[in-house]
Amino acid sequence: MAEKEQPKQPTHRAYTVVKREGQDDFWLNIGLAFPHKDGKGLNIILQAFPLDGKIVLREPSADDEKEPDDKGGDTRTRRSGGR
Repeated sequence: MAEKEQPKQPTHRAYTVVKREGQDDFWLNIGLAFPHKDGKGLNIILQAFPLDGKIVLREPSADDEKEPDDKGGDTRTRRSGGR
């Protein structure tokens, strides 16, 4: 049986969702997820940890709006509250 090659691109992004009073929720991109070679699991690589302990994994989409942070480094992703 031939071994599957592990994807070099992530299949999911990891977010923490910050609730904001009177505004849409803020989806902060905190990492990426890569599938295992056998397709039965994921390796999740985090750049930060969520304060509430909840991580949301989503497939990347073209409608993700990127915004540079105030230091010009990492990016934040804003999503509509419907997800």
